[in-house]
Amino acid sequence: MAEITLGATAHAYQSLVTADIEECVSRMGCQPILFVGSGLSKRYFAGPSWDELLATLAKQCPLIDKDYAYYKQTLKQHTAIGEAFARLYQQWAWGEGRDKFPTDMFDESVPPNAYIKYAVAQHLASLTPKCIADIGNAAISKEIEALQSVHPHALITTNYDQFLEKVFPEYQPVIGQSIILGTQVLFGEIFKIHGCVSDYQSIVFTDADYAEFMRKKKYLSAKLLTYFSEHPLLFVGYSASDPNIQAVLSDIDECLPRQGPPGAVIPNIYILEWRTEMPSGYSPGREKLIQVDEGRSIRIKAIETSDFSWVFEAFGGNQPLNAVSPKLLRALLHRSYDLVRYDIPRKTVEANFEMLERAVNTDDSSFAKLFGITTIGRPSSNAANYPYTLSLLAERVFDIENAYWGRVQPFLERLTKETGINIKKSDNRYHSATKTGKKSLVHKYSEDLLDVILKMKRGEDYDFRL
Repeated sequence: MAEITLGATAHAYQSLVTADIEECVSRMGCQPILFVGSGLSKRYFAGPSWDELLATLAKQCPLIDKDYAYYKQTLKQHTAIGEAFARLYQQWAWGEGRDKFPTDMFDESVPPNAYIKYAVAQHLASLTPKCIADIGNAAISKEIEALQSVHPHALITTNYDQFLEKVFPEYQPVIGQSIILGTQVLFGEIFKIHGCVSDYQSIVFTDADYAEFMRKKKYLSAKLLTYFSEHPLLFVGYSASDPNIQAVLSDIDECLPRQGPPGAVIPNIYILEWRTEMPSGYSPGREKLIQVDEGRSIRIKAIETSDFSWVFEAFGGNQPLNAVSPKLLRALLHRSYDLVRYDIPRKTVEANFEMLERAVNTDDSSFAKLFGITTIGRPSSNAANYPYTLSLLAERVFDIENAYWGRVQPFLERLTKETGINIKKSDNRYHSATKTGKKSLVHKYSEDLLDVILKMKRGEDYDFRL
């Protein structure tokens, strides 16, 4: 990923887009939903496009005796080509290619298209990095780190590969039809709506698969549409002409109440597209009109850039508590769901309804205490967001108990010199000062500052943004 020097126009564009994203996230008061396409896999580990995947499959099966271009010329649609290839893979598997497939696949109950899906799963698994650390490109690694900082409420993807599970290891994959049948808690999940290589038979690949998917799509849409009205939504890894985007936006246009006049931009939906570089003086359009059906179109916010890092950082910027585990929150939501839906109505638990009613009717913090948690007020919130004195920072930076505070002071001085900003002059994401008397102040510091200092100590580049 090439480094691009930004001119004044590009800086102004980034500033405007960043401010718009931060305002949207702040106004909606919740984490964004990421809708992820194959472009992100291609960007991060050279994952194949549809054409590249089908071309590889054509080379692997000797019964596909013509160049891929012939099938593209004749059948046009990727899924139609997938349907044709699936029949040839089945014939190959039951003949000379038998040793390429597991023995349990040779039973009359196995679907005919299972063999090509198995080949797809094997190929994608071989390409996907085993862990994020295996990606050697520093710029890409920085961008993935920025992606992780988004802490999305959930992810929705049409990708088959398991790369998102590597990026967000505490998020729970929900695959294929189990999205419709399951009782998801709607937090910290990766919805793999076209299947996953972990279950090759779940993969939506042929004409018949897509027809079945479209038949059941309305049930899937009903489960996911609340996301699109209650959260910021970012499409990434798709082009604006992608039929998956058009289908989702069509559902939104039909089912959700629209604010503003007809044709107005939907304020919480963004599409992020890659652009190799910005010509001098060029500023990309901030909106994009996407046709979703015959005679129908929808307007959403558009972002163009060659570096996705600053966009991800904007979506993840308003998060002072970065250590909250999605796995823990998902377990809490799931248990409370089961308690309310099953256990209490069936009287499989002893419930003190007088206590429950009193807790619900009093205030939110009383109800939260039923779960062993409580909301934090402003003083407690400030303490949680800024947990470190200089001495505690020194302990964390140097991993030494009772470390001298003066050991981190040079890092603060260097930060002031390199950025031109003294963080102790104001309350900001790195520092907060609390009065303890008429003149005395206690200075406290955040996890964000700890991250910056640790990167400075390791000699790495750091991101500084008040």
